[in-house]
Amino acid sequence: MHATPSPARRSRRTLAAVTGGAVLALLATACTGSSDGGGSDDSASGKDVTITFWHGWSQDSEVKAINDNIAAFEKAHPNIHVKAVGDIADDKVNQSLRAGGDDAPDVVSSFTTNNVGMFCSTKAFVDLKPLLAKDGIDAARTFPAAMLDYTQFQGNQCTLPLLGDAFGLYYNRKAFADAGISSPPKTFSEFAEVAKRLTVAEGDGYKQLGFMPLYHGYESTTEHYLGQYGPGYFDASGKSGLATDPKVAAMLKWQKGLVDQLGGYDKLDKFRATFGEEFSAKNPFHTGQVAMAIDGEWRTASLATDKPGFDWATAPFPVPDDQPDSYGRGYQTGTIVGIASSSRKQAAAWEFVKFLTTDTDAVVSFANAIHNVPSTIAALESPKLIADENFRTFVNIAKHAKSGTTPPAVNGGGYIVSLQNLGYDYESGKQTDLAAGLAATAKEIDAAIAQAK
Repeated sequence: MHATPSPARRSRRTLAAVTGGAVLALLATACTGSSDGGGSDDSASGKDVTITFWHGWSQDSEVKAINDNIAAFEKAHPNIHVKAVGDIADDKVNQSLRAGGDDAPDVVSSFTTNNVGMFCSTKAFVDLKPLLAKDGIDAARTFPAAMLDYTQFQGNQCTLPLLGDAFGLYYNRKAFADAGISSPPKTFSEFAEVAKRLTVAEGDGYKQLGFMPLYHGYESTTEHYLGQYGPGYFDASGKSGLATDPKVAAMLKWQKGLVDQLGGYDKLDKFRATFGEEFSAKNPFHTGQVAMAIDGEWRTASLATDKPGFDWATAPFPVPDDQPDSYGRGYQTGTIVGIASSSRKQAAAWEFVKFLTTDTDAVVSFANAIHNVPSTIAALESPKLIADENFRTFVNIAKHAKSGTTPPAVNGGGYIVSLQNLGYDYESGKQTDLAAGLAATAKEIDAAIAQAK
């Protein structure tokens, strides 16, 4: 991402909260085409065709980067012209797909991987699997496993990854040196000890906090933490696994223990209220208010631009003590792209999507321009990728076999919101019976999914 990411690009937690019944209702009525690919345009014959591409990028550098890729595509396919429309949010996409007509997009990119389950299950987007097979593209050999996971739903590959995000640990090297800490922690017990040693009290608050564990902290979400455990969000029958997978309870207990160890919810929340905006030079890691943070690869560009008054470095986020061999893993998400089922120009649209997502030079140049992780295996290995030691951390996380993501669901990110709400109650002490809370949350999730179906 650009050094100062737009809130729309990174507010996936907010977007997840609104991907409920209203959006599903829109998508359910948006099925104006089939999901098996096709299209009636004759672009293959060399006749001119213009396709419309909707995306969410809005900053000048981002728009230039995607436009550069479009220009490269048009040079390679002189008969296919791309009309790009930027700064488009999912709600507008949903409304347009519902309405159909000539103004609807042919190709759509979205920052909200949580919506893939809805895009696929409602057949709002074309299933790309036949098109991949027709062109001899083996998706499993082309895209990292976690990225492939969040772009399909129940066998329907209705989207493909278009750059990704990986989450890891940022740490203040000066604060580490001052505390006599020589290297970043690798396990959660080491992490707790380091966070405690890095915490410096001031009055009834903090001069420096080792780490902000609260779920309302920046990027310290339930799903990002759970990415270090490898949980089963759903069982084989599709029911919520939150109450039956011990990894979920283990994560919640670990986070709650860290909250208590570092001063308790009220004290931490009061300190959190002093933080500046996440995507600015007032981010608490930039200002030195926190010595460690969980964040994505785009933060490397922000720090390089803002030049805080200390040396910093990155590392994989620690893992549970009983999974030391999984160190190096991390949570992944990213941008997705698909073809609208209502498009009458699907052949040309597929050529464009294929170029954006599988052409190594296109993927690498785009990743270099907006500081995201490349989304193909070949691009991750490309010598053209600009990756210093700190950015390389996130490239390696994307390549790690045990890195994971949150699985798509028919009602989007509703189940993630339910888990987050339980997390808020548990960390604050409002919910003291974790087993009961998990059981109730699982029941809530199952009911919501059943209703969506």
